[in-house]
Amino acid sequence: MEFYSFMDEWNRVLGYATPSHHRQIMQFLVDIWENSPHRGLLMAFRHSGKSTVVGIFAACVLYMRPSTRILILSAENTLASRMVEHIRHILENHPWCSEMVPKNKKQWASTRITINRPIGTREPSVVCQGIHGNITGMRADLIICDDVEVPNTSNTLQKRTDLRDRLRELDFILSPTGTMIYIGTPHTMDTIYCTTDDA
Repeated sequence: MEFYSFMDEWNRVLGYATPSHHRQIMQFLVDIWENSPHRGLLMAFRHSGKSTVVGIFAACVLYMRPSTRILILSAENTLASRMVEHIRHILENHPWCSEMVPKNKKQWASTRITINRPIGTREPSVVCQGIHGNITGMRADLIICDDVEVPNTSNTLQKRTDLRDRLRELDFILSPTGTMIYIGTPHTMDTIYCTTDDA
């Protein structure tokens, strides 16, 4: 499968072998990407490399489908920009992606990048935003919510309510067949990651 080959090649560039649990994480992401309802939550032990694999996954999505629009959403813009920088670094250095990097790097920054792709798409290829940033009018085919629940966004009932309300807005941004992936760790008993009706 192309996703695994893409990841293996990237790890080869870095001088690593692909860890078995990274392959399991990639399988989980691919399952979400390929199967309805295209929604998933990735939780793994700390320092497991889940954000690393998600960045590789996002870069491979762009490699396979250059017109894809990706939104990275995190508790703070600085955290979200780290994921964009990770994806950008992969695109700049992965042997398969050399034709994707534009010569004119007008939109090739830490908060948004636009790869070489067919004309007609208005949004950047990848854009990031903090949870309280302006996402009005955005459209995305893949939304990655990377650590949107942290102590600063979940340590009171009002903050958790505001966070849930904010995240509901993503349904209006995501394209009809789009994919939404949450990555994170619960920081409260009343976590947004709980699937029960009374959460």
